[in-house]
Amino acid sequence: MQRSTAVIYTLFFAGAVAFVIAQSGPKGRGAASAPADAGAAVDAGSPTATAPTAADDGDAGTDAGVEGPPESGPEQAARSDAGITLLSGEAPPGLPTEAPKKVRFGVVLVQYRGAQGAPPNARSKDAALALARELAEVAKTDFKAAVDKGDKGSTDDLGFIPRGVLEPAPEYELFSLPKGGVSGPVDTPRGFWITRRIE
Repeated sequence: MQRSTAVIYTLFFAGAVAFVIAQSGPKGRGAASAPADAGAAVDAGSPTATAPTAADDGDAGTDAGVEGPPESGPEQAARSDAGITLLSGEAPPGLPTEAPKKVRFGVVLVQYRGAQGAPPNARSKDAALALARELAEVAKTDFKAAVDKGDKGSTDDLGFIPRGVLEPAPEYELFSLPKGGVSGPVDTPRGFWITRRIE
């Protein structure tokens, strides 16, 4: 009797876990559950165990897949396409076949109100974009200096991330970069990213 009860409870627990994972879907696992913010594996030699996110504490690579409480108002509407489209409003093109399968990268994070993990008193989205553009110019010549001026969660080496983990826009920007290349700002659910491909 005890054995059958244990089996029933085990099956129930496994079913509940599978349900939660299935409900999170690609969006919940996308950049966040690998980020990240990140289910996909990150290189064992990587300094992070998850892909980059600016989770509730704003720290990249922690609390992967955690989405904040639902927001409402103009900031929510403004970021509904965050990570889906490029800053131009266009959908990112597909990656070329010669794009790498995984890259090692660093990220400068610039948060704004309504972004995942951003504090309630974070800057507006317009102010964040202006700052991100400034930091992108700095990052071209001194990425570390841009990281130091970015928000908590910015890092010059976040480790390796495979393709298929990030949202379409940041993935296109990152995986299209040559080694040592720095992207312009790209909107993500976590805020604006400026990325540098290390290898």
